Amino acid sequence: MYLRHITRLFTAMAGPRPVVFSGPSGAGKSTLLKKLIKEHENVFGFSVSHTTRNPRPGEENGRDYHYVTREAMQAAINNGEFIENAEFSGNLYGTSKAAVQAVQAKNLICILDIDMQGVKNIKKTDLNPMYISIQPPSMEILEKRLRDRNTESEESLRKRLHAANVDMELSKEPGMFDVVIVNDNLEDAYKNLKQALLEEIN
Repeated sequence: MYLRHITRLFTAMAGPRPVVFSGPSGAGKSTLLKKLIKEHENVFGFSVSHTTRNPRPGEENGRDYHYVTREAMQAAINNGEFIENAEFSGNLYGTSKAAVQAVQAKNLICILDIDMQGVKNIKKTDLNPMYISIQPPSMEILEKRLRDRNTESEESLRKRLHAANVDMELSKEPGMFDVVIVNDNLEDAYKNLKQALLEEIN
């Protein structure tokens, strides 16, 4: 009943307001987003970001990211085709206007997964989304999660942990996010996420 209720409320929204998700790598953001979209695929649509980094094992072009060359992405940025873009660990990341419009054209609530730099950039636009931060319980747990992935070099891991520390501090700033969810337990975090989205449109 609860799930039908949340779906009906979202569907009744006029001009779906986008939802921006942010949080450090390893906070569990992607897992929560995939769970949300799988359960409510007729309500939410994921805005697929562009990046110049190489795909990780199991990632698919067009599903996880649009993997492009730096030259192609820089040209598109210069042409004003991106809502926001940022550089991290030598790679460009960004949200294209076309990716958001593709979701909105289906009358779905567009979900954007972006970093803190992107959040600040979007706050300068007229997009007016709801801002949700997904945070780990502690830096120690975050480091363990990242190490368990075994996808990072030590240098890359250190950069991610430094960025995460900055991210966690910025997420505490008043007015930066509408909702901050600490992902200590996946099911509890998911329940809190759905409740926050439900309260936003009531």
